Amino acid sequence: MFLGIDLGTSSMKCLLVDDEQNILSSVSSNIEISNPKSGWSEQNPKFWIDALDDCLKTLSQKNKISEIKAISFSGHMHGATCLDKDFNIIRPCILWNDTRSFDECETIMKDRSVLDISGNLAMPGFTAPKLLWMKKNEPKKFNQVAKVLLPKDYLRFILTGEFYSDLSDASGTYWLDVGKREWSKKLLDDTHMNISQMPNLCEGTEQTGIVNKHYQKQYGFNNNCKVYGGAGDNAAAAVGLGIFEEGNVSLSLGTSGVIFASTNSFLKNYDEAIHSFCHCLPNTWHLMSVMLSCTSNINWFIDTFNSSIKEINLELENLLKNYSDVKNFPFFLPYLSGERTPINDPHIRASFHDMGIETTRVSLIYSLIEGISFGLKDNYEALKKTNIKLDNIYVIGGGSNSRYWIKLLANILNRDLLITEASDTMAAFGAARLAFMGYNKVQPNEILSNPRVIDQVKPNHVNDMLINNRYQKWKTFYLN
Repeated sequence: MFLGIDLGTSSMKCLLVDDEQNILSSVSSNIEISNPKSGWSEQNPKFWIDALDDCLKTLSQKNKISEIKAISFSGHMHGATCLDKDFNIIRPCILWNDTRSFDECETIMKDRSVLDISGNLAMPGFTAPKLLWMKKNEPKKFNQVAKVLLPKDYLRFILTGEFYSDLSDASGTYWLDVGKREWSKKLLDDTHMNISQMPNLCEGTEQTGIVNKHYQKQYGFNNNCKVYGGAGDNAAAAVGLGIFEEGNVSLSLGTSGVIFASTNSFLKNYDEAIHSFCHCLPNTWHLMSVMLSCTSNINWFIDTFNSSIKEINLELENLLKNYSDVKNFPFFLPYLSGERTPINDPHIRASFHDMGIETTRVSLIYSLIEGISFGLKDNYEALKKTNIKLDNIYVIGGGSNSRYWIKLLANILNRDLLITEASDTMAAFGAARLAFMGYNKVQPNEILSNPRVIDQVKPNHVNDMLINNRYQKWKTFYLN
């Protein structure tokens, strides 16, 4: 058996697969988040250990933990987990969605040469600006930092006693030379850090130790249970889907919206906040656009207006039959918590525009879904500018269950969209697959295949002019 551990922001998922990659068991455990100030988001790493303990105990009730041959990880990226010289936690981990280090990003970006090394704009979500914030605001704690680990890599340290980070996750620190796939002395120097404070780098399929004796005894792991590199959450989910070759793209309609595209070379479009990262597979990179609020806009609307997914789908179905009715509907900017791609503005917020006395509940529902879809079009257009191949777009995430949203999105993107059987355990499945590949020393093309398509949605070109006119007007509201 092979174990994939996915450390999410609000929950941990552990998934077991057999030698044929069939899923045997999956469990989860919730994790608390702390927001001590506006814009702050932190987590106590002890909660991760407690969640892992909970998951392993539940798994052991129906499975023989001693039969697990290898383990790998997926995890939320960018979090700053700081250890002192005795490897004790210095402060709560500052998470990916924390925005306190905006000023520090501007400091880093004064030297534009960093862009070609990192491949990315400096953003508050990344790890390096968080340490600069600590240096300014918590100098005593900053001076204690002996090692900085990403969240999943702290779990690796607890399980093995080893310090490693895979290249996909390390790409989001702003300390990595993404093209050379190694730590950058310049990026470290610019943020007053040094190489000794970094973990070792590895590929996602590279062995990084074995489970230590404490965990062998506590849960029944065998004495040679190997641990492999793993991946950042989106890279792991891509492996779960089977996306590793250039031309295949995943479009995730989750709390955030993410378009993930594998590439054979280091491509960049940092001017429009495209993330350019290493993939978790050797000699492979990926581009990623990130829309901070995707289905979270829908959840907000449902809670605020006492609506439901059923009502939204029904109204979309009716409007798609009489699409000309939307000509004079209002517009919605979907920026509940700021935005990354392409505008990189953590301060912008969501808003309706052009409402009048004639505005109805139905028109607001349409504007909501259209605004999210226009945001995804912005992401898609920014990706296209890198000249990456975008042959097949596989739609995953909770939003993929809305047939009428996917029809509208296909029209707005002017692309065929492929619906897959993806689930919310895809990142954990990808982690288990990385453990399988590392342990069995197999290449990605030997076990990874394109996702199984359960539906294909084609664009309807009848309303192209109306859609384009509304998109062009929608874009003016942010500029104004």
